[in-house]
Amino acid sequence: MAGNPMHGGLPGGADTPGTRSGTEPHRVGPPRAVGIVWGLLILNTLGSAGAQTIVPLPRSLIQLVTMGSLVGAFALALALNLRLRIRASAFLFLLTLLLVPSVISSAHLESGFGALFRCTRLALFIGTLWLLSRWWDGGPTFVRHHIRMYFAVLGSVAAGLVVSPGAAMPGLYGGRLVGALWPLTPPQIGQYAAVIIGLTVLLVLGHRTDRTSAAVVIVPSLILLALTHTRTATLGLFIGLTLAIGSLVLTSAAARRFFTWAVLGAAVAAVALGSLLQTWFLRGQSQENFSSLTGRAKVWDALLAAPRTALEQWFGVGLGDKSFGGLPIDNSWLAVYNEQGLTGIGLVAAVIIVLAGVALLRPPSLSRACAIFLVSYCAIASYTEAGLGDASPYLLHLAVAASLLAAPAAAAPPSPPEVPARRMPRWARRSEVT
Repeated sequence: MAGNPMHGGLPGGADTPGTRSGTEPHRVGPPRAVGIVWGLLILNTLGSAGAQTIVPLPRSLIQLVTMGSLVGAFALALALNLRLRIRASAFLFLLTLLLVPSVISSAHLESGFGALFRCTRLALFIGTLWLLSRWWDGGPTFVRHHIRMYFAVLGSVAAGLVVSPGAAMPGLYGGRLVGALWPLTPPQIGQYAAVIIGLTVLLVLGHRTDRTSAAVVIVPSLILLALTHTRTATLGLFIGLTLAIGSLVLTSAAARRFFTWAVLGAAVAAVALGSLLQTWFLRGQSQENFSSLTGRAKVWDALLAAPRTALEQWFGVGLGDKSFGGLPIDNSWLAVYNEQGLTGIGLVAAVIIVLAGVALLRPPSLSRACAIFLVSYCAIASYTEAGLGDASPYLLHLAVAASLLAAPAAAAPPSPPEVPARRMPRWARRSEVT
């Protein structure tokens, strides 16, 4: 059976290293502990603010867990890579440069000592990615880790919905799905669901998993995405998948069939369920509230109109909680401008442009399609979500894209079979004794 995203089996048969046909050189995959490191990074980026949980969790306890997971991820990654073998990466180099405006602006303590703490967190986060870059080889390994870990997070959301539907869909959020066991907001849940749905669909089209295993991931994730009423995640999923599958259309018959049926299905749904889809999309909002992006535009206008010194304009005011005047910014570019200035915007834009450019220059492949999906999703979500300038799930999505676009590591040639020593003739042994 082909590999699936939850178990990561080898596609196309049961060959194991050492028994593969032909003379293909043996490549040693990353140790399983790398998946643990990735899971700890994901735990760190879940955040500590969100809906009220069934069992109240002190924010200090949540922050202790999330920060402890980052320290644990860095320590485990260092233990796995004691020789500090890393792979050159423009993505990681640009992220490292992003630390410069972060430290310069945070050193003024305009945002308090918390800014320096967030700089330390970002440095550990980037350092862990550098240590993991040793295993970036263009394969789907980190895609599987990504799907597996976020599916576990969504499992906790589903469990909270079963245990306490009222707490999981509170009136405070307009009846949208939230995390009742761990404080997760509807946009977070929608983001996680959309990303693993898109990646799993691409694995199916690339014959890297079977349809049954994919359905186990896709169907419940689609239900949770619908319950969150998250428009950004939904648009990001469909647009990202369209671009990713479009990159495979010329070389994959499965992609062509899926694309054709998807277009037909979308047309039928638009005609038959048009009013229902419109109601879901508007979420009961007025035209004025919808046009102002649920009040986001007012915060954006106030941020851009605020006076700034030349230092603040170029380097920002320091890493903060992605808010302005006590209200969330909800835009990655304006959040970066506020905290890391125009320098930060230039570096974040360079990250997106470099990854997108490398993906477009690569020949059609499953890895390229997955990278296109992740980069396009992050670019779309950046308009109404913050996170591209700090340790966040969006940087993890882009890190997976960078791992998919990395050139395969050169494999060591197989060692020649050992030739048994020939026994010395008896007459030779006699002459040697005499």
